[in-house]
Amino acid sequence: MTNEQLKELEDKLWDAANSLRAYGGLKASDYAVPVLGLIFLKFAENKYSQFEPQIKKEFEKGKGTRMERKMEEIALATCGFYLPEEARFDTLLNLPGDQSLAKALKAAMVGIEKHQDAKFQDVLPTEAYFDIEKKKADILPQLLKAFSDIPKEASGDVFGKIYEYFLGKFAMAEGQKGGEFFTPISVVRFIVEVIEPFNGKILDPACGSGGMFVQSARFVEQSNQDLKDIYVCGQEYMGETVRLAKMNLLVNNLRGEIIETNSYENDPHESYGKFDYVMANPPFNVKSVKESTVKNDPRFYEYGLPKNKGKKDDKISDANYLWISLFATSLKPSTSSGQGGRAGFVMPNSASDARNAEYEIRKKIVDSGIVDCMVSMPSNMFFTVTLPATLWFFDKQKVHTDRKDKILFLDARNVYRQIDRAHREWTEEQQQNLAAIVRLYRGETERYLELIDSYLKQAHQAENKVEPLKEVLVSALKEKVAALKKYTEETETEKRTPTKKEIFEKVKESLNALFLTEAQQNEEELILLQDSLTETPLENEKQKAAANHLAWKVKQNDFDETALKKDVHAFIEIFKEADKKAKLKSDKTWVTLELSKTDKKLEEALTAYTSAVDESKYWFENIDWLQKRFPEAKYQDVVGLCKMADRTEYVEEQDYSLNAGRYVGVEIEDDNITKEEFNLRLKLRSESLAMLNSEAHVLESQIENRLNNLIV
Repeated sequence: MTNEQLKELEDKLWDAANSLRAYGGLKASDYAVPVLGLIFLKFAENKYSQFEPQIKKEFEKGKGTRMERKMEEIALATCGFYLPEEARFDTLLNLPGDQSLAKALKAAMVGIEKHQDAKFQDVLPTEAYFDIEKKKADILPQLLKAFSDIPKEASGDVFGKIYEYFLGKFAMAEGQKGGEFFTPISVVRFIVEVIEPFNGKILDPACGSGGMFVQSARFVEQSNQDLKDIYVCGQEYMGETVRLAKMNLLVNNLRGEIIETNSYENDPHESYGKFDYVMANPPFNVKSVKESTVKNDPRFYEYGLPKNKGKKDDKISDANYLWISLFATSLKPSTSSGQGGRAGFVMPNSASDARNAEYEIRKKIVDSGIVDCMVSMPSNMFFTVTLPATLWFFDKQKVHTDRKDKILFLDARNVYRQIDRAHREWTEEQQQNLAAIVRLYRGETERYLELIDSYLKQAHQAENKVEPLKEVLVSALKEKVAALKKYTEETETEKRTPTKKEIFEKVKESLNALFLTEAQQNEEELILLQDSLTETPLENEKQKAAANHLAWKVKQNDFDETALKKDVHAFIEIFKEADKKAKLKSDKTWVTLELSKTDKKLEEALTAYTSAVDESKYWFENIDWLQKRFPEAKYQDVVGLCKMADRTEYVEEQDYSLNAGRYVGVEIEDDNITKEEFNLRLKLRSESLAMLNSEAHVLESQIENRLNNLIV
């Protein structure tokens, strides 16, 4: 399944599920869990069907012998679960109309869990379907039918992506509450890219719905490593969210355990010094934790407790530094042989400069040498808060490297894509570009060159589509221009009304004015471009040469695209005027010359061409963004973006501040946004202004009415 097909499927399924809000009068919080349960059922059906022939063969082989085993036992060993007949999607779809589908779904969920390990008991939704059925009897059958459209060959990876997509949509629909269980995928993915959890044990003591674990799994698979090499351990306070996370693990075929508990009070995974990786987005600024709960726990007191001096009450001033201490102490200690854990987690900006007891804790953590990288994030990246946050990265192995007394500060506040008026994200390439800076800081030049190489190859693929699609567009435009000219000539002798006569005089003049302009192609430059893109060794100078040739072609593409857009739009205007005002849809000659729907055909050809041009430009812009800032393929400080600070700077000059803005400075010359990004920002602010103006008018009206009521 291609990315485009998956996106189309996800949107279709979400539309079906989200219709419950309007059609069934349900809130997202009412239908999130049952809908995710249906996704799990379809996943179970698809996965089980792949193993079923093998399961049956094994069962028949041992049947009637001393080695005979139950079908359920073989299924658990082979597939990981047993799917009884009542849990089959076809069984549920073909349920007689007089039977309760909610009851059948409950039986299906219970039937699956009956044969599961204890840690996966009571995970699947059962009772929630009755509430939906009570609202409207036909909702569940429609929903089940929609999810049956997921192809039978869809793999676990596809289901994992669909599940995460739905979690994100539910979180956005829930707003503040939704952010409690879901960290945006782009943020999680960047954390994963930096800490690189190839193998070992991963802890998230505030795991929500398990997104950190899922992205770790994706990273492992994309790195061609074995998913069995990681084991995940999660803790989560909210019971409903724990069930979401456990389903997430099942859908993504992840080994691990998630426990419902309060991480301040309990340590079910015995985390102290035990984990290879820690990842988390904990709740910010919690002030209700009692000192007595944590004061005897080494997970929290090793660097000191965040307790205000002179205060006698039994309260921690702020739990942010409890979490920071927990993440640090949960990592395996460093050794000279190359061991030592890594952590990546989210904190509010205030934690980077916090004073009093927090300052003393931060000082000890910094002096220990484990702080590796600090990344300032854009605002509006989360569903819970609009203020920007900071990503902290620890690396216990760093003390045995030449980065021992260095910290990388990365200011990524201006790196983002605007999703809508209220939300932003990092694109996959923005994640990779920021991670490339961290890798250069670590001295991993080859990985930087590999990234540039991958961008050049994708630019090459895009470029290979540009010329053929341009030829299709130019050919179609010339053909339609010729057809419209022929029509005007062949029908010139026909009796026309004054209006039609005037229209076709205008058409003739406009057609003669059309100017099909194309950029002059430099054959030598084209050959150099093809050679450089097809042979891009991992050498910086050759990659820069390839990028220079690509820059030339991008400019040529821009020239062609502008000219062709102008001609296509001009012709479509001419065509529409002739078609609509002269009412030619039923004209025999018009139909014979295949002029019907010419505008749609040209628009489709133009869209395909411009998409290829944009794609080529996109890859060039990513290459250019990196090469301009790191021309030698080695780390260097970039004003306004990154700074590798030494101990003198972060201790003596900045007094242990971990705020990236204090180190990187401000770039004055360039705001680093494209024309398209500027236009998008302007549009969003214009929409915001219009909304505020509308609200102001409503308030004005309300004030005026109330004043009038008072006067009367």
